[in-house]
Amino acid sequence: MAWVILTLAGLFETGWAIGLKYSAGFTRLWPTVWTAAAMVVSLWLLGIAMKDLPVGTAYSVWVGVGAVGTVILGIVLFGEPANPGRMISVALIIAGIVGLKLATPV
Repeated sequence: MAWVILTLAGLFETGWAIGLKYSAGFTRLWPTVWTAAAMVVSLWLLGIAMKDLPVGTAYSVWVGVGAVGTVILGIVLFGEPANPGRMISVALIIAGIVGLKLATPV
C-alpha cells in the first residue's frame, strides 16, 4: 500500500508543478489555491509512504514520478518539445523508479 500512496503523492507533485505554471507566479487566485492544496496533499502522502519505505527510496521515487508526469503534461498542455533526448531522459528516470522498486524489500 505504501507504493500506491507514494505514486499518488508523485501525481499530486505533478499537479502542483503544473499548477505553478497556471498560477502565473501566484497572481491568479484559483490556480494558486489548487496548487497550494496539491502541495499539501503531495507532502502529506509522501510522509505517510515514508512510514514504510526508506527515505531515500521514497523521496527519489516521489521526485521521479513528479518529474516524469510534469514533462509529459508539459508536452501535452504547453507544447513543450518531445525530442529524442528528452524522451530518453524520461525513460531513464522511469528505469530508475522501477529499479528502486525492485531493490526495496517492502
